Amino acid sequence: MTLISFVVPAFRVQGYLRECLDSILGQPFDDIELIGVDDGSPDASGEILDEYAARDPRVRVIRLPENIGLGPARNVGLDLAVGEYVWFVDGDDWLAPDCLPEVAERLQVTSPDVLIVDHVRTYWNDTVTHSGMAEVFPEPPGEATFRLRDRPETMRLLHTAWNRLVRRQFLVDLGLRFAAGWYEDVPFSYPVLMAAERIGVLDTVCLNYRQRRTGAITRTRGDRHFEVFPQWHRVFHLMESWGAALEELRPAVFERMIWHYLTVLGNGERISPELRPAFFAQITADYARWLPPGGYPVPGGVEGLKHRLVAAGRWRTFSALRAVSRARDQARRSVRTARRRSCRRPGRPRG
Repeated sequence: MTLISFVVPAFRVQGYLRECLDSILGQPFDDIELIGVDDGSPDASGEILDEYAARDPRVRVIRLPENIGLGPARNVGLDLAVGEYVWFVDGDDWLAPDCLPEVAERLQVTSPDVLIVDHVRTYWNDTVTHSGMAEVFPEPPGEATFRLRDRPETMRLLHTAWNRLVRRQFLVDLGLRFAAGWYEDVPFSYPVLMAAERIGVLDTVCLNYRQRRTGAITRTRGDRHFEVFPQWHRVFHLMESWGAALEELRPAVFERMIWHYLTVLGNGERISPELRPAFFAQITADYARWLPPGGYPVPGGVEGLKHRLVAAGRWRTFSALRAVSRARDQARRSVRTARRRSCRRPGRPRG
């Protein structure tokens, strides 16, 4: 059996796709297959996938007649995968050089249901920022595997499909699929952690998460960001269908939901001013709907205040707090900029 099936959906990524494919196929480990899904892309992404398939037998290509979206395109690839593990890699991201042997060894030694790997954010100006893995796991778990109820802090890692490898039969038995729409990672990434008996963490940077100046949904304003709500509703409906065994996780999952909603709302590049009151109102409605009977761990400080304002539905106070916070942050940035400029000025001659 092939160890790892890579599923790479491609839509309008012709400028990045070769780097992605080369980073996978050029690894010093070849017990893999790569399923490229041309999601009805209007650019040359499909032709690039065909080109790679023509010269590398490990590559298979599916050309969809029309665009169906990232989540359903991943499902198409998953249905065709034969590997023991599946790794969903987006067509504009790329693997770190020589990471795959270490990933493969960890899979073979520990046999996890889910293996989370580290990543970095790589920006268009060549700057790089690290993930929060070191903060979540100050002491790396090493080869030990665990259940989510034993290490609930694992939910604080970025909830994406591409920073984790999932055992394919585990996914099949679970019947878990990607949903359509934006924020499709939410009802996939959290449930796989909740259902897994063996979670592993590899604190090695294995993937470069490309931060595009334009084109990403995190930099696109519009009402489609409201799609985050039904995605989280799917998580809670799944928990209810899976029964009481997961009730002890509900407080931590609820906290992550409110954190995520506030993150989306707080990003000025996503929610335009005229939509923010309605978005806040939906957060308040979900707070009341899904609040665990025994409460949940409310964060401290300003973040905790935001949670309490959401619970009370106090949009005007929340908005005023946000304006003060943004003004304070802007003032700090201005001071730092002035200091840097001052340090670059040549000294005046004394006389």
